[in-house]
Amino acid sequence: MSFKEKKYSVIKQAISYELANFAFNYFLLKREAVDWMFKANFISKFTPGFGTWEDTQVPNTYSVYGDMFMETLMMKLLPRMKEETELNLIPCYAFARAYKKGDILKRHKDRPSCEISTTLCLGGNPWPIFIDPTGTNNVIDESKNIVKPDAPKGNSIILEPGDMLVYSGCELEHWRESFEGDVCVQTFLHYNNLDGPFGNKNLYDGRPKLGIPK
Repeated sequence: MSFKEKKYSVIKQAISYELANFAFNYFLLKREAVDWMFKANFISKFTPGFGTWEDTQVPNTYSVYGDMFMETLMMKLLPRMKEETELNLIPCYAFARAYKKGDILKRHKDRPSCEISTTLCLGGNPWPIFIDPTGTNNVIDESKNIVKPDAPKGNSIILEPGDMLVYSGCELEHWRESFEGDVCVQTFLHYNNLDGPFGNKNLYDGRPKLGIPK
């Protein structure tokens, strides 16, 4: 079945292992450097562009919005995304995280800037992502991770470095259960369908250019 039929698909080796591994090590180096700069008062937690440990979706875990390297990957993969989805896609933004042991990504649907998304595995310990292909609404309280008792269990997908899951983020609930490994780096690349309900309203997620903070 195609992406248009299922609303999700997996692309194996969307980027090479070598490029994924480079991005993995780049992001861990950035996390280490930013942590040092915070503690040494070179920058504050409000300095844009360096990332944060205060994202409310996965607290105390390093994440970066609009990282230049990740947004370069987003543009590199735009032709492949158009081919896979058969949609006229435009770029919105990239977001990356270095997950740690015990992290959970709560079951949710995405905001309009994440209409068509991909989670791209860059490296670390394997960690399945679950996606509910029914398109139903099962989240009662996302902040408390409460879902309906009869919610579909979803399909479990494990990605290797360089693989990516393409999905309709506004239509399909997706989540990750408690992480048992040490580190897993994923980058999320978000696009809109120019011919869809959001058009070009979310081009660059409202920014004047890519690679700059929100």
